[in-house]
Amino acid sequence: MTKPTFYVTTPIYYPSDKLHIGHTYCTVAADTIARYKRLTGYDVMFLTGTDEHGQKIEEKAKEAGVTPQQFVDRIVTGEGGILDLWKLMNISNDRFIRTTDDYHVAAIQRIFKKMYDNGDIYKGAYKGKYCTPCESFWTESQLVDGKCPDCGRPVHDAEEEAYFFRLSKYAEPVQKLLESGTFLEPASRVNEMINNFIKPGLEDLCVSRTSFSWGVPVDFDPGHVVYVWVDALFNYATALGYMNDRYHDFDKYWPPHNIVGKEIVRFHSIIWPAMLMSVGEPVPAKVYGHGWLIIDGGKMSKSKGNVVDPYLLAGKFGVDALRFFLLRTFPFGTDGNFTNELLINTINADLANSLGNLVSRTTAMIEKYFGGTLPPEREADPLDDELLGMIASTAGRYEKQMDAFQLHLGLEEVFRLIGRANKYIDETMPWVLAKDEARAPRLATVLYNLLEALRVSLILLTPFIPDSCEKAFAQIGAEGDCRSWEKAAVYGALPADVKVTKGDTLFPRIDAAKMLEELEAMNKPAPTADPVLPDVSIDDFARCDMRVVKILSCEAVKKSQKLLKFSCDDGSGTPRQILSGIHAFYEPEQLVGKKVAAILNLPPRKMMGLDSNGMLLSAVRTVDGKEDLHLMIVGDDVPVGSRLC
Repeated sequence: MTKPTFYVTTPIYYPSDKLHIGHTYCTVAADTIARYKRLTGYDVMFLTGTDEHGQKIEEKAKEAGVTPQQFVDRIVTGEGGILDLWKLMNISNDRFIRTTDDYHVAAIQRIFKKMYDNGDIYKGAYKGKYCTPCESFWTESQLVDGKCPDCGRPVHDAEEEAYFFRLSKYAEPVQKLLESGTFLEPASRVNEMINNFIKPGLEDLCVSRTSFSWGVPVDFDPGHVVYVWVDALFNYATALGYMNDRYHDFDKYWPPHNIVGKEIVRFHSIIWPAMLMSVGEPVPAKVYGHGWLIIDGGKMSKSKGNVVDPYLLAGKFGVDALRFFLLRTFPFGTDGNFTNELLINTINADLANSLGNLVSRTTAMIEKYFGGTLPPEREADPLDDELLGMIASTAGRYEKQMDAFQLHLGLEEVFRLIGRANKYIDETMPWVLAKDEARAPRLATVLYNLLEALRVSLILLTPFIPDSCEKAFAQIGAEGDCRSWEKAAVYGALPADVKVTKGDTLFPRIDAAKMLEELEAMNKPAPTADPVLPDVSIDDFARCDMRVVKILSCEAVKKSQKLLKFSCDDGSGTPRQILSGIHAFYEPEQLVGKKVAAILNLPPRKMMGLDSNGMLLSAVRTVDGKEDLHLMIVGDDVPVGSRLC
């Protein structure tokens, strides 16, 4: 019988620097989905890779004194690089694509020419403000404080001949696709795409560049290189052999399930399906935009320098513990606030106290009371019924959540069973039964039921913590097909005379205070301070009207990933609108109701077509050449309108 197929991808990561825990979060999630689908009988293709072209790579390589290829090779395949990280994290990808791979380069040239031949790519000229790190053009009105609205860094004037993709042509079919209810998830992303990008009008997309050379050459027009969108997005197709001879399974696995971070949902849910429509191929089965890992109130990113090193965490806590934490703690479609305290508490509560303790107690009691091998005689009791019912029903509820990519809810179902098994120990009191030889059949039944609860739990946890489950299966005597998905809802798969081995503790409990001290010492940045500015007179300082204002509402400004719009109570009785480019550091919901410091007597300024009547004050420092920002929040007891002096 032919297995059903399932194709899942991560984004291809940009190798401008080493990856952080946010990238690891996405890849571990995709890996868990792939392992789950394999467990349930699918023929899975799991792809990840790297997006290696562009002006930023070209410039970074020049700064490093190496070629662009040498630069990306060092980050992708070098010691401690991306491939090493995925090996460390036990990622089970079937393929790894690099956009510098020769077969991909040749395929992109053919794809670009096909889109050109059918009239969807045309030559023009682009003029605007260009941000090299983001590789994006902006108009003057889109800039925030004269800088890139996405990353906040300087832009420069750029004008060059370019090819454009007729994205506007596909606005209507893309909108219908978004409105289908099945293409883009979670559902909250759909209205954002339609209202912020489709309805204001899709503009045609720049898809070639002439100002740098590190990219796929446009073979019919020397001097042009294919710009990021065609080159990067079509990796999902070329990795299966689309328009190349390296592989031959495009028809077998297509269409994909693209797992991406929410910041690139726009490219994957609008540009990507439009380009597939252009070349006449089916659109993705699903685009799933997961949330960010937030740290210190802002998105974790390499450019901001507020990243967490997965190598460090895996070394301290173990790979499976880190994998588990990422998917247990944060709902997959929403942002999650990362802290070391939360990581330690999750490991201690779920892995050490619940799962690890259940394995340890059960195997220890079987060794103590029966020498490690259960006798086959049994004695049932009504106390067993609820646990046995959960053993039979948990897999069905878990399957429903996992198929919806609700990974944290799938884990919730497993830990309900584990929690019920721990409670069952207290209810049945095996240590009391062990005092009466006549109750040996009853004691054996209790311990067998605990083993079965563990066996089912371990099957369902295998996609999340595969190595630990392998060890635990060996400890509880689960061999062969009793570990299979088909036996996940079947009571009695273990042999009646099962033999256990206590083994080492799966997840030792962590001394939280000691570990936090160690992590703080390892992560403590070197002190830095900007030079003091030239003296100003007291009269100059006194002219700045700085007051305490209360944030009444806050929302993101459309088409800007950096700008937030605030309505503030300044004590005058009329709300004051202030815009601030701090979205990279804070989400709107974090700030509503806060009292903050602001300068009120600055001239009104237009930002993205909106008036800003003041400026919020922040504390900013530079750590390792990267900006770290904290809004100046004051206590609730300070009255609105109070002057700062």
